[in-house]
Amino acid sequence: MTDPVGKIPSELDQLPDRDTEETAEWAASLDAVTKAAGPHRAAYLMRRTLQHAEGAGLALPKLLETDYVNTIPTSAEPSVGAFGGDEEMERKITAWNRWNAAAMVTRGSKYGVGGHIATFASAAWLYETGFNHFFKGKEADGSGDQLFIQGHASPGIYARAFLDGRLTEAHLDKFRQESGGEGLPSYPHPRRLPWLWEFPTVSMGLGPLSAIYQARFNRYLTNRSIKDVSASHVWAFLGDGEMDEPEATAALALAAREGLDNLTFVINCNLQRLDGPVRANFKIVQELEAQFRGAGWNVVKSLWGNAWDELFALDTTGALVRRLREVPDAQVQTYQTRDAAYIRQDFFGKDPALAAMAQLLSDDKILECFHLSRGGHEPRKVYAAYKAAVEFKGAPTVILAQTVKGFTLGEGFASKNANHQMKKLTTDEFKNMRDLLELPISDSQFVDGQVPYGHPGADAPEVRYLQERRAALGGPAPARRTHAIAPLPAPADKSFAAFDKGSGSQSMATTMAFVRLVKDLVRDKETGKRWVPIVPDEARTFGMESLFPSLGIYSPKGQTYEPVDRDQLMYYKEAKNGQILNEGITEAGSMADFIAASTAYSTHGEAMIPFYIFYSMFGWQRTADQMWQLGDQLGRGFLVGATAGRTTLTGEGLQHADGHSPVIAATNPAALTYDPAFAYEVAAIVKEGLRRMYGEAAEGEDQNVFYYLTVYNEPMPQPAKPAGIDEGIVKGLYRFNTAESAGVEVPANASRIQLLSSGTAIHWALEAQKLLAAEWGVAADVWSATSWTELRRDALEADAALLRGEEQVPYIRKALEGIDSPVLAVSDYMRQVPDQIAQWVEQDWSSLGADGFGLSDTRDAARRHFGVDAQSIVVAALAQLARRGAVRATAVKEARERYGL
Repeated sequence: MTDPVGKIPSELDQLPDRDTEETAEWAASLDAVTKAAGPHRAAYLMRRTLQHAEGAGLALPKLLETDYVNTIPTSAEPSVGAFGGDEEMERKITAWNRWNAAAMVTRGSKYGVGGHIATFASAAWLYETGFNHFFKGKEADGSGDQLFIQGHASPGIYARAFLDGRLTEAHLDKFRQESGGEGLPSYPHPRRLPWLWEFPTVSMGLGPLSAIYQARFNRYLTNRSIKDVSASHVWAFLGDGEMDEPEATAALALAAREGLDNLTFVINCNLQRLDGPVRANFKIVQELEAQFRGAGWNVVKSLWGNAWDELFALDTTGALVRRLREVPDAQVQTYQTRDAAYIRQDFFGKDPALAAMAQLLSDDKILECFHLSRGGHEPRKVYAAYKAAVEFKGAPTVILAQTVKGFTLGEGFASKNANHQMKKLTTDEFKNMRDLLELPISDSQFVDGQVPYGHPGADAPEVRYLQERRAALGGPAPARRTHAIAPLPAPADKSFAAFDKGSGSQSMATTMAFVRLVKDLVRDKETGKRWVPIVPDEARTFGMESLFPSLGIYSPKGQTYEPVDRDQLMYYKEAKNGQILNEGITEAGSMADFIAASTAYSTHGEAMIPFYIFYSMFGWQRTADQMWQLGDQLGRGFLVGATAGRTTLTGEGLQHADGHSPVIAATNPAALTYDPAFAYEVAAIVKEGLRRMYGEAAEGEDQNVFYYLTVYNEPMPQPAKPAGIDEGIVKGLYRFNTAESAGVEVPANASRIQLLSSGTAIHWALEAQKLLAAEWGVAADVWSATSWTELRRDALEADAALLRGEEQVPYIRKALEGIDSPVLAVSDYMRQVPDQIAQWVEQDWSSLGADGFGLSDTRDAARRHFGVDAQSIVVAALAQLARRGAVRATAVKEARERYGL
């Protein structure tokens, strides 16, 4: 065979061809088929050959796309007997659920609370088939399957819970009306409806990401022999529009790389996002197929219903398949709303072979195919896809199910661009829907124009069937369980007390203090195995390399290579039962890990203690949405923002300089934010966190919180722990020393100021204390503010108590009670951080902070730039005292000049 002119170079050109004549014969055969039967026949034969080769075990790369047809042909679907259920009974159940979902939202619309109807209408069979045949409940092993429900489909889930008796009409009438305590949240929300919802999913993109890491964490629990959850399957129900979120596809490669065949994505491809087509000029199904196949997933497409079988049988030339591939999604939506004449002309009229086929089809047949017949609306096809997914081994599966958004809701809803914003049906539309679904609801039940809820009765065959199916699968679903877990025993005090004596002349960063503490805690015989260390990358930056050999880095494959540093004491050790989750450069993935671990107490009945350590700048700023999700999901654990502060990370510049993470953290009601200054504070806070989250919580104390600690990479001498300060550490403030106890000499009648500082800033305050005494004759007391945020929360609660008629004094006022001197607060963060408590401080208040963008320089230069170094504190203190007349006014100018400010 002669090579074509201008042949594109191929990677095969560099490999020896041992039989060029045979190669040429194969190419010639392909050319002959193309010439005789056309290019589409030749392509079909090539596809068949590749499929045969794959089945024979030949190592060939897979095609990224298949034709726009179902992966599983009708002939391969289960027979009536093998289906394992009563299809007619399931049709009735689905009809009731469709009705009540729409009724609930419509009835609520009169209060202006809204709701979404069209999403569940399109996805009803995707859920119902799973509930009837696949989704395992928790009553067997306490774990069951994990269901990540698409947020906008929540009305359908409530409707099903109503049918099986878990909800009443009164509950449905409180959809989106929660303030009275009996309402139903708009979307899946464990904090608002904790017995039903396990996973909050409506912040789109976080559901798929979390589902991947949940499936991965299930394997982690099994491989570490914490609990065998190999029977659990993770199902994530997603919208095709949602897949545009970067988080939605961020971890596809991880799922394939680790062979997570305990995971299935079900993507409802109704071709519409919230406000129009997903891919108006393209095809979202094909795009997603290529994306998932390229990442290594098994892909199952369920696009067309049985009505299309006749059309595909008539397609002897391949013209129909070609046309389906080329029609853009927006045009498919248009066909859904147009008559048969339009479809004949626009779809079939583009190709003579198709035009001839159309002559064999009645208008009713064409309308049935283009208006009604989708793979996601036919339970047998959905069942076949699910069965293929759970039986596939070695990789996760994604099911691309094509549906019609607003299906069964009538012409006013189906495929309309605005249907996401449409919150109700008219009475006539409901009556048409009733007739379509064949529901026994009479016109007389529409009282005063209000649509009735429908229920066949607690003993009706539909209800008994539903409950029997769920009983066979392990109980109701979705369901969240609060397991009766015994409090974890407290670790030995010696692990915490080791920091009380200080470090003497040795310097230690608080980051290292935290890692050393955890290193001791993971050795605890009772709870050590329950720690889950998580780090996105640069574990060595945080001093965690000492944990590598002892704990091991989790890898489902173990260690298949000899590490380059095998001869070193702290070598890089991977193990199938490794304890550390070393994620690489992905804060989003690390947070998803943390969420799965922090909620294992509920998901699997196993209390795990995750700590996730990260550059503080790249935590809340980058993944605050997931941290909100963590609070929504009632997660527990320790987030550790290392290399914290605006000025401690020398040379890195503004991209790394964190001056605001405590501000963002303060917005999260579940986050207990601490900025410890000393190693013993770190130990005391972790000890208290373990007690509160995992031990014996006090009466009325919410265990469903998480701790955020900021720790620093600046080695400093660590002082011994003063006596009687534990309450202050936990509540957020204690006096570290006075001018007198610090040993600085001041006049007997010296003016006095209170220096409140947090984190590394306390060292500047202590230096300023000395300067104020030695050079200006001012006495300064230094306080450690371990948590500005907890001080504020305590004060807010005191304010609320006063409004309830209860007398309650904020802790900050109690701590500063009797002090008649001004207060100057300083931290390595923007002034807004300490200013959180300003309104409750009765003394004169002033603050310093590192506002603005960060910059690259030495620590001393950066602190001088932001005006938070010791000399700047002295000038600010003198200015505050001068305003009170406590020092001469000229002292401020003298100090500025002396220190070069």
